Amino acid sequence: MKLLSVLGLNLCLSLILAQKFLHFICRILNYTQNSCEKVFCLPWQRCVGGSCMCKIPYQCPRNGTSVCSTDKKTFQNYCQLKSLECQRNRGKFMNRGNCNPQDSFHLSLASGNTSSEGIVEAEINHGQKIFYCGRGWGMKEANVACRNLGFPEGADSTELVEPDGVSRTLECLSANCRGTETSLAECAVIRLVPRNEKLAKVVCHEHHRVCSPGEFFCVNGKCIPSEKTCNGIDDCGDLSDEVCCRACRAGSFHCKSDVCIPKEYLCNNEIDCLTGEDEMGCAKDIPHRKKIKMLLPQLHCGVANSRVSRRKRIVGGINAQMGEFPWQVAIRDQTGRINCGGVYIGGCWVLTAAHCIRQSHLKTYRIYTGLLSAVIMTGQIDTYPIDKIIIHENYNSETSENGIALLKMVEKRIHFACSSPGLVPLCVPWSKYMFKDGHRCQVAGWGLDEGSRRQFNLKWGYVSLMGNCSDIYRERFFEGMECAGTHDGSVDACQGDSGGPLICFDSRNIGYVWGIVSRERCGKRGHPSIYIKVANYFDWIGHHTGFSVISRHNV
Repeated sequence: MKLLSVLGLNLCLSLILAQKFLHFICRILNYTQNSCEKVFCLPWQRCVGGSCMCKIPYQCPRNGTSVCSTDKKTFQNYCQLKSLECQRNRGKFMNRGNCNPQDSFHLSLASGNTSSEGIVEAEINHGQKIFYCGRGWGMKEANVACRNLGFPEGADSTELVEPDGVSRTLECLSANCRGTETSLAECAVIRLVPRNEKLAKVVCHEHHRVCSPGEFFCVNGKCIPSEKTCNGIDDCGDLSDEVCCRACRAGSFHCKSDVCIPKEYLCNNEIDCLTGEDEMGCAKDIPHRKKIKMLLPQLHCGVANSRVSRRKRIVGGINAQMGEFPWQVAIRDQTGRINCGGVYIGGCWVLTAAHCIRQSHLKTYRIYTGLLSAVIMTGQIDTYPIDKIIIHENYNSETSENGIALLKMVEKRIHFACSSPGLVPLCVPWSKYMFKDGHRCQVAGWGLDEGSRRQFNLKWGYVSLMGNCSDIYRERFFEGMECAGTHDGSVDACQGDSGGPLICFDSRNIGYVWGIVSRERCGKRGHPSIYIKVANYFDWIGHHTGFSVISRHNV
């Protein structure tokens, strides 16, 4: 018992140290609101190399209402205006509809001691100036106001003040912002008749300084009190205080990607966490906020026609049923045997392991879709020759490092891509923070069973992601690899499963190809199988397939 206690204590300590190390790594990577490893890109951006980059206006959807910019240009929709502003940092949003000569929006600060502080007021359509109410005003709105005024880092602080003789008014504006806007004109606004109404005052960030020991150093150079981090409020103005959080304060919600979001974002019919847990277990009648993500194109992937039942008992392998794994493909070589597995990711593209295929054998391979049995052919089965093999340029066959490959199937009919009955793409993950150690996933294939006997039926089992593989495999475990298995070795990948997918499901049961079987251990206790971590290769895959094929979000 003492020995078990010591082993358990060592395991707990190693897990705690690993979590602290990952938190440290997260901090030094300088994640912000423009880091698509952590958050969704805005509709006028796309995810490139882990960062949200500006789209070109023509890449925006063409639907939507026309809008007018501050430099009096009419745009076809909001996304096109924002993409151009993103590139050139000018021409902010002014109002919806075509531009008119009388349209104007000018923001200023009143009753302040310096040019960077004061009560927020706006002059709309060349009319009288009107103040912003304190009702509903917070740090989100303050950051937007300061950006609007030419302070890109946002606000240092905000407060609600009583109106004096100068600022007393018959009405005021109540703003509700998302926090990502660059002008208060973009925020939802209603006019209020103030009754004992306080007004919004801001102090915009103007000069950088050295942070004190009790302060958090934001990526944009601001200093905020450490107790204001991980509370769901973007005090930094670039979200860097909310994206590396092991836990959240002040009732805010903790996403699985270690991002804190405001509790008001829960069940608002818009996904804010990468894997959608903020919209789970919600009542049907919920208030809708302005859904900016409606401008995003929708890619359908990762949903099987027949969902796998949630069995509590994990066994060594369960026969797959029709429709359970509609993305699973088999790669047959010139002998007719199943050489490896693969996963369909959209278009005419299949993802597999690099060691499964050789360029010189291109003409001999065939891709089988809809295959459940290697010996019994059904009407759901379709076959494709291979048009192109792309092996990662840095693949090392000795170590399996970067052991990922793409296969492009030959189109059977022009303009119909590679559609087959029941064939559904599996989603490609773009962030390595989507699923963590301990997450239960599925692995499927036609590989050998626990007795090293050849199997003819597609089998699957549950495995869990494991984070201690660098301790197990040491110099044979590289960046871009993932381990998964069971602690007792009862479920694992084996010879013949190579190239097949490790499938992880998010909170909405959307499936992602989290890994590609690379090195199988066939259930050896304490030695889980090694997978290629697909999220690390999102840009490489998108470069070859086109991002529109694989991007569920951030396209």
